[in-house]
Amino acid sequence: MNPSHIEPAPGGPVSPQLDVVLQLARTQTVVMRRLDGALASYHGLSFNDFLLLHHLSQGPGCRLRRVDLAERHGLTASGITRTLLPLEKLGLVERQQEPRDARVAYAALTAAGRELLGHAHVLAEQISKDLLRNSTPAELQALSQALALVAAMAQAR
Repeated sequence: MNPSHIEPAPGGPVSPQLDVVLQLARTQTVVMRRLDGALASYHGLSFNDFLLLHHLSQGPGCRLRRVDLAERHGLTASGITRTLLPLEKLGLVERQQEPRDARVAYAALTAAGRELLGHAHVLAEQISKDLLRNSTPAELQALSQALALVAAMAQAR
């Protein structure tokens, strides 16, 4: 699709595709605001910090190569370095070098990071359940699959 062939529609109807993208953006804003506020109040974390710690917890030995973490989080290598620095200073994450290859660096959860993530995870679960309290298991599964499909289509471009 060539964007030069699209007529702007100020205040007019939008395509179903744009409507989905706008709804995703609005939903992300609302959910992030809710999770950011709660996590910051109780644990001093942003939702972004929580996501990084969660990604690390999913890696073997609670660690990931920094480049892999950057990709999962949608950041550049320098972006992940800047994002991890405050977590490293707090002692939640540590930098580890690969002994056989000095070019490879890992980010790993520390014991303090695992403990804080455990508490933050409980809170994030509570908020998620509250946000989606009126959804059936089938609706949740369908929504999760639809969002995964959108993410896959966006990454394929």
